[in-house]
Amino acid sequence: MRAHAARGKGERPRIEEEIGRLLKRRGITLAVAESCTGGLIGHRITSVPGSSAYFRGGVVAYANEVKRDLLGVPQSLLRRAGAVSDGVAVAMAAGVRERCRADVGLGITGIAGPGGATPGKPVGLVYVGLADGKRSVVRRFEFSGNRAGIRTAGSRAAIGMLRDFINERREGEKHG
Repeated sequence: MRAHAARGKGERPRIEEEIGRLLKRRGITLAVAESCTGGLIGHRITSVPGSSAYFRGGVVAYANEVKRDLLGVPQSLLRRAGAVSDGVAVAMAAGVRERCRADVGLGITGIAGPGGATPGKPVGLVYVGLADGKRSVVRRFEFSGNRAGIRTAGSRAAIGMLRDFINERREGEKHG
């Protein structure tokens, strides 16, 4: 059984292939730190043949201790903001970038459900952070649906943000 159907002429490449070409062409390496997506982003990125040229590695960090000990997320941030927060997403991105010696780090944290919601943090809440050592960005998303749907939507959003971040990074280099 084939994982992906063959594309015909004129069909757009998958976003993972587009990102792979961008990273490879620009000599940029990537590392990911995933919580709510459980490795789905890394899986999607590495589904592209030749991804070892730009993908340095990833960490699936569900437990706060893993976020703290492997990624360097400050315990004070985890206590103050909670694991599902904008600051933690950025800290995960920065930590995985540093520890994997990558140019860009991506961090994602959220509540895929069906449990885990708290007042102010509903099921479907996801934060995606990106960091390259010079700048970082973070975005909040709220998705609906079941656990699988939220994880898929989160991975799509993160990969879309990554494409935009890479393109903006190039624009910043041109103008900076």
